[in-house]
Amino acid sequence: MKNILIILCFITGLNTTFANDGWLNILNEGGNNKGIKCTQAIQNAIEKASKNGGGTIFFPAGEYLTGALTLRSNITIHLDSGALLKFSENFDDFLPYVEMRYEGIVMKSFQPLFYAKDVENITITGRGVIDGQGKAWWNEVYRIETAKEPLPPTKYQTMWEEQNKGLYTEPYYKRTVDKKFFRPSFFQAYNCKNILIEGVTFKNSPFWTINPEFCDNVTVTGISIFNPHSPNTDGINPSSCTNVHISNCHISVGDDCITIKSGRDGDGRKYGKATENVTITNCTMLSGHGGVVIGSEMSGGIKKITISNCVFDGTDRGIRIKSARGRGGVVEDIRVDNIVMKNIKEEAIVLSLFYDKGTTVEPVTEKTPIFRNIHMSNITASNVNKAGQILGITEMPIQNITFSNINMDGKEGFTISTATDVEFHDVKVNATIGSSFKISDSKNIILDNVGSSTPIKDVPVIKLDNVSNALINNNFPFNPTDIFIEADGKDTKNIFLKNNVLNNVTTKIKKGTSLDKKAITE
Repeated sequence: MKNILIILCFITGLNTTFANDGWLNILNEGGNNKGIKCTQAIQNAIEKASKNGGGTIFFPAGEYLTGALTLRSNITIHLDSGALLKFSENFDDFLPYVEMRYEGIVMKSFQPLFYAKDVENITITGRGVIDGQGKAWWNEVYRIETAKEPLPPTKYQTMWEEQNKGLYTEPYYKRTVDKKFFRPSFFQAYNCKNILIEGVTFKNSPFWTINPEFCDNVTVTGISIFNPHSPNTDGINPSSCTNVHISNCHISVGDDCITIKSGRDGDGRKYGKATENVTITNCTMLSGHGGVVIGSEMSGGIKKITISNCVFDGTDRGIRIKSARGRGGVVEDIRVDNIVMKNIKEEAIVLSLFYDKGTTVEPVTEKTPIFRNIHMSNITASNVNKAGQILGITEMPIQNITFSNINMDGKEGFTISTATDVEFHDVKVNATIGSSFKISDSKNIILDNVGSSTPIKDVPVIKLDNVSNALINNNFPFNPTDIFIEADGKDTKNIFLKNNVLNNVTTKIKKGTSLDKKAITE
């Protein structure tokens, strides 16, 4: 009995120590777990811990309701298993407006649900659930967008206009700006460092879910994000951030699952802050417009990114890198490896400079986007609509792209247009419509051990149009193939075939009427 009493006293002492050692149980700080709004109690607990140098705001099991929360340095929000933290559906609970970034534009608007500015060492962790109750926000956007006649401005639109005088955006973005209503991100840290988000589940975000802006040393690991079909409810969007680590996450959302950004147009170039040193690994992604996306807001540049060991099942696209004329910025030094995709509704891989702008050729300036040094390997994809697409612009072709050890089954193959220094090594694409590889208006191409296990009758496996400096080598079609290569275009030249075994091919090269007789060397 004496020993038991000693142990109980020891445990009690430990509990007292923990309770007084930076842990604030929100139920002891004026909050409640009955679903009654307690914003002020939670914020007061944050401020109390902050005055003591930091601490953990602890949410035991139960249901909590709050408005926007401002995080301070050295603060941890910890949700225990069984804790459900809901955010208010009343827009007034996200006032006053604060400086934030919306789709790459710095402005003043609603406070993000979790907001931090100019602080460090902030954490959200635990096994609880955080519900943004975004439907009210989505419905307001739908109301504004679907109105057949001009609506009287709400107080929020009037406030936005008053607080953002002189804000300039490009004319193509006018439709968005004219709404004057910008939903808050679920979590936005602005100019912060040392961020950790771990273990929790986020759902029903009003807008983007995890959105660090201008931050350094960000870790997002082991979280789940569930947003239904809803507008712009991306999963994880680091923008103009350095040293970002995303791992072991499960994401199913209404827009892109993970997107890397760095600002829009002139506003993004003004800040000139690239997103760089990013690792994305061991994630599963279900519903979403894209699995991992780079852009389209990339005016500050995006550099040194690795994406590995991920599964995309049911997303609209797999890997997507997108931009447009006028945006500027450089996307470079990207590695994608060890990816499995299934049920991809559009392209498994797409690199496009024709995202949301006009297509008129322009002089090369700071507004010209650049994609270069992008390498993808060890990718398996099945039931995809299109294996891949590369679309460069005349004044700035996409440069130095390689695809290695890739197997894809889908409706269409790869389409390459306006690119230079593109290599395919050990790539098999089994298309049901059209050629496995269609390349046009490009140069410096290598097709090494490529082909299709299901060649289509009277359809070439490789189709070239206005392609120069190409090496097609080490190819051995195992199955009977009608046409291996079709080449045309007056600018097609210096096409070399080496070390190919084409015994199973009926027509090795089908030559178009515009093709120069000396264009191909066997």
